[in-house]
Amino acid sequence: MRMFILFVFAVSVAHAGGAGAGEEAPDRLLTGQAAFGDWQTAAPGVRRLIRPADMPAPYSTRRSVNGADVVRRPDGATPQVPAGFAARLFAENLDGPRVIRVAPNGDVFVAESEAGRVRVFRTAEGVETPSEDSVFADGFSYPYGIAFYPPGPNPTHVYIAETGRVVRFAYRSGDLVASGPAQTVVAKLPAGGHASRDIAFSPDGTRLFVSVGSGSNVAEGLPGIAPGDLREIESTKGLGAAWGPETDRAAVLAFDPDGGNQKTFATGIRNCSGLAIDPAGSLWCATNERDGLGDDLPPDYISRIGEGKFYGWPWFYIGDHEDPRQAGKRPELAGKVTVPDVLIQPHSAPLNVTFYDGAMFPKTWGGDGFATLHGSWNRGHRTGYKVVRIVMKDGKPTGEYEDFMTGFVVSDDLVWGRPVGVAVAKDGALLISEDGNGTIWRVSYRAESSP
Repeated sequence: MRMFILFVFAVSVAHAGGAGAGEEAPDRLLTGQAAFGDWQTAAPGVRRLIRPADMPAPYSTRRSVNGADVVRRPDGATPQVPAGFAARLFAENLDGPRVIRVAPNGDVFVAESEAGRVRVFRTAEGVETPSEDSVFADGFSYPYGIAFYPPGPNPTHVYIAETGRVVRFAYRSGDLVASGPAQTVVAKLPAGGHASRDIAFSPDGTRLFVSVGSGSNVAEGLPGIAPGDLREIESTKGLGAAWGPETDRAAVLAFDPDGGNQKTFATGIRNCSGLAIDPAGSLWCATNERDGLGDDLPPDYISRIGEGKFYGWPWFYIGDHEDPRQAGKRPELAGKVTVPDVLIQPHSAPLNVTFYDGAMFPKTWGGDGFATLHGSWNRGHRTGYKVVRIVMKDGKPTGEYEDFMTGFVVSDDLVWGRPVGVAVAKDGALLISEDGNGTIWRVSYRAESSP
């Protein structure tokens, strides 16, 4: 079995050659049905463009349960990246590393969600691997989101989001261990269901955004509601907001930095697993869409999120496509659903997104997004298990995304890596966590090494 795994891995590497950094490679753009693909069509430099019109009808493709077995990373295995880039192991033996955030001084904060702790790595100048490793704080209930406040070079606090609340710690640049106890900022968030709670601050520091995923796949068994009550809910919770056990879920919430003044920022987002602010100041979500409509439906998405906007869940998906399981329940919402910016292969499970603001990568990539796709468990032909680049033009998404980091899949049934966190290091390298084998990878670039 061991020899088989290594053989298949070697074959997958041989087929994973990438285009040169910055190459547009239009012949490698997959559109229409070809863009749906699977792991065997993934390789650095391959681009995809999925449009709403490309989606199949509900139930026209099979509905699958197809979980992958996670195996030990094969000896010598490294992820595949484009020519000119190099992926090297940054840290290993972590317990489910997920969100990564980099402090202004360059320290790398990592949420080890299953272990209930947040760890900090420090690297010496000019050194690519950590010289110091410390547990900043522990005793959390599934810590996930991390944010520094106020935004800018001199934060005074680090915020950490657990499943049911948000806390903060006093912070001075260089702290490797929390100097005092946690202070509760948001005392109660919906618990259960999708457990990840990401956080981000508006560029001016006046608003704290918190993502809360749904408690179900598509609001099955939602209790009936009177029209008057529905109007009241929408007046306070936002357009298309669900109720009952889904109150304050499938949404991005906004608070003052001290946790007061709760408002609903956007609704109908089934599971915004990752929040980020782009260079223009817009808020983005990496979103897991619903299951059960087929292997190729609906696409996941990575998108700008507008205040007061409604993104469909659970009544519609990707615009005015009514979910047949909610047929006829909210017809008045047709025409009010915001279509996401970048549609991703269905069931890829996008988890985090960041925007490149470093000086190491090609200049033409400045401001582009990088997103992690954790990988499918419910698609007949496995997809995801990679990092992709969100292609921007003049600061706006084109709808295309490009495979950037692949090679985590060993075979149709086996994988060794499931990417989760992504962040830009102080020196401009990209840091990616994966929770299959508990590693963090550092991707660097040298212009002179590319063809």
